[in-house]
Amino acid sequence: MKHKPVVAALLLFAPLTACGSAQAGDSSAVTVTVGYQSKTINTVTAGTLLRSLGYFEKQLNSLHDGHTYKVDWQDYATGAPITAQMTAGKIDIGSMGDFPLLINAARGKQLGKPTRLVSVTGYNLRGGLNTIVTSPDSKLASLGDLKGKKVSTSVGSAADGTLVRALQRAGIDPDKGIEKLNQQPAVGASALSAGSTDALSQFVAWPGLLAYQGKAKALYDGAELDLPTFHGVTAREDFAKERPTVLEAFLKAQAEATDYLNTHPVAAAESVAKATGLPAEVVYLYNGAHGISSFDPAIKPQLVSALKEDVSVLKAAKLTGDVDVDSFVDDQYVRKALGADYAKRLTAAPAASASEVWPKSASRTQSFKTPAELLAYVSAHQDGIRAAYVPDAATGTLWFADKAVWVADGDDLLPFVAPETARTYVSAHGGARVVTYAEALEQAS
Repeated sequence: MKHKPVVAALLLFAPLTACGSAQAGDSSAVTVTVGYQSKTINTVTAGTLLRSLGYFEKQLNSLHDGHTYKVDWQDYATGAPITAQMTAGKIDIGSMGDFPLLINAARGKQLGKPTRLVSVTGYNLRGGLNTIVTSPDSKLASLGDLKGKKVSTSVGSAADGTLVRALQRAGIDPDKGIEKLNQQPAVGASALSAGSTDALSQFVAWPGLLAYQGKAKALYDGAELDLPTFHGVTAREDFAKERPTVLEAFLKAQAEATDYLNTHPVAAAESVAKATGLPAEVVYLYNGAHGISSFDPAIKPQLVSALKEDVSVLKAAKLTGDVDVDSFVDDQYVRKALGADYAKRLTAAPAASASEVWPKSASRTQSFKTPAELLAYVSAHQDGIRAAYVPDAATGTLWFADKAVWVADGDDLLPFVAPETARTYVSAHGGARVVTYAEALEQAS
């Protein structure tokens, strides 16, 4: 493997400002540089939302250690440039997805600039953060239909990992069975709309955004893999050792932002939407009270185990060699930052899935025990609904009610993210049938 020319090229674009260290001419002034991805919205507790709340700056101001701190927030589209800047010593703390985190670990070790995974942002224990979508008028109805087709993804991302694993389970060679287009999410979304790719495999929030905009429909729910996926926070090892109290301040602030998101999910969604330009309804799909993503800074054992399984996918793609996950994961700082609360967070389970309606002009959503009850409410208030969400009957993945595939099974109305999952249910339950959203609303009313 020869990555040095690529890394060297990326480093040419590294900013020349000092970070995590005293500014020139003032030994008491310290700039802390944080790399984040504003539109990768399950990192918001370490990025977009945290920045808007100002919690990190408040924590730094409370240190009273003789230093004056400034936070330099740098926004990127993906994790790769954050890794490049970290290995150049230009970013102190960064957030990215599980597969990019492994590349972050590998590059850091390769270049003698080791990094450490110090906390988790958003996660889904089944893998629902990644989705494969097609154009709204596509005739593709199952993973098997992707054989020989063009599929856009970002190689080295968690969404690419989902694509590889899903194809393997469908009996399709992920290297030879499809024509893979390595594209940034926005480019892939445009390619899907232009008809130059048949499908798109991407991470939060692209699948939900495209579905909400009517530009795509789900083909495969990543939660069908039943493998955890997550985003996390990585820090340069030298920064963590030199300024542990600063890193702990960041992690305390992240925990505060997490608690704010969990306590005020609608307000948090509105805040993130304002900062990113994403529709609040899409943000809430992922980050809401029963959203696809759960948030907690604790580094849960099942997430570490999943990270170890991810290594083989990256090795097969020749993106990394072996990665020592155990040495990369370092929870000492978040344990200290959260104190006795850490053990409680470590074992906390995600919120149970539920059907939710977001009424227009409302600051709170309304939950329902069943999808049918939600549909009855929507049917009676169709002009007053901002968004309606239902959990997939098989995987629990939340989806927009009007974009779901509905199945009528007697009096039961069951939503599914993907058509193949719905057909699987129908084939196993005599009398069940796929119905349109309008038919489901009529039955529920």
